[in-house]
Amino acid sequence: MSTDLTADPQAAAELHRYAEALLAHLAANGAAPPSPPGFRDIPGYWLSPAVHALVAILAGDDPLEPLSRAAGRDQQQTALFLCLALAVAGHGSRIHASWLGTAFGELSLDQPVTHGQRALWLAAARGAYGPAGKIFVLRRLDTLAVPDHADHPEWVQALAPGEPTVVVPASLVDFPEMAELPELAKPAQAAARLARLRARCLEITSTRQADQSSAAPLTNSTASPATAWHEDEPIAVLRSLIGLGGPAGPLASLTSHLLDDLRPTADPHLAAIALHVAAPILRGVAEELEADSRLEPPATLTVTLLGHPIELHPEGPDEASLAEAEAAIVAEGTLPRPTPWAVILLIVAGVGCLAGAVAAGWLLAGVGVALLGVAGWQLWRRRDAIASDARFVAARVAELRELADGAVWALHAYARESDTRAKQAADDAAELTRLIRRGPRAA
Repeated sequence: MSTDLTADPQAAAELHRYAEALLAHLAANGAAPPSPPGFRDIPGYWLSPAVHALVAILAGDDPLEPLSRAAGRDQQQTALFLCLALAVAGHGSRIHASWLGTAFGELSLDQPVTHGQRALWLAAARGAYGPAGKIFVLRRLDTLAVPDHADHPEWVQALAPGEPTVVVPASLVDFPEMAELPELAKPAQAAARLARLRARCLEITSTRQADQSSAAPLTNSTASPATAWHEDEPIAVLRSLIGLGGPAGPLASLTSHLLDDLRPTADPHLAAIALHVAAPILRGVAEELEADSRLEPPATLTVTLLGHPIELHPEGPDEASLAEAEAAIVAEGTLPRPTPWAVILLIVAGVGCLAGAVAAGWLLAGVGVALLGVAGWQLWRRRDAIASDARFVAARVAELRELADGAVWALHAYARESDTRAKQAADDAAELTRLIRRGPRAA
């Protein structure tokens, strides 16, 4: 049958005007316009009988005849229109159980999610169709086995983004560079990540979604014209269905939607459903993180102090590595000084001048004294520089030993912390598992 709306432009215009008014009334107060539909049926076009069916449902009348005609012309568009319109009106409980399946169609990991599917997904997540609607979406997602094809780090990053590159435990505050050593960084990083995941899961599952008004979960309280609604996917899809323009934005993959729904800025209703999908991933990640948090610190550890590798033992720093580092400090802090030939020449010349002054007079004696004075001044400067080098080397060696002793005590404190950290990680893993085990009830 023909669906060319240009065949009867007046009927098409009347239909669209009434459909826009109907949408505005539904979103504003959940009711149809006071005047009954006055447009003529357009042969082959599903929207005319679908609107009649919707008005009959809202009025409590039998919608079977117009519903059959609309479904015969386009079953999926009719089901999508009725599901979304009743959800926007706050009467999602009036849909037939089969309509959701017909309207939703098939999900696929390889194909983008349609705007209609996303609109139904959002409406169901917000409780427009009651618990059954949420479970319907969850089951559709479960059939795809999303976790089997997921990049686990990407999902963890979406759930708890902005992870610090280095976690410095309290025991290593004075030695933050030690917190970067893999042997010490891995347990602390794992425990911190596990705590952040638990906090995010608790935030999602503790949202009191039951407080959402079941009367009108998607209503437009300002009663603005339908052409002005752009922020809500269900209303945007309804606008497209009645010929007022398509929803803005490109289509996205199923995985992209789920990752976006997990982010901290996402709608909490959508986050609850995405968390259910991510549950198998999070269980595996929690087990790995808990195991990493229990890693014992090594008995012997090599750290870099003042640019020198020092081997640390529970009883103290290794003397051999300390001696090697001290020798390196002495070599670096003591400048090699050649034989002071210039000073020797000045002394020889000064003594010669004094010896010749017996015959040449006092003027030559004065020159000799001046040369000896210059030689003495240069010798004093050389001795002062050598003493300064020695003081610097002694200070660096003392600082190195102090740091080495402090690092050993920091390792002891880190080892004492490891028991507390492991217990807390076990609690976090158990609580995280309990939260995500709630499944559809968390949604």
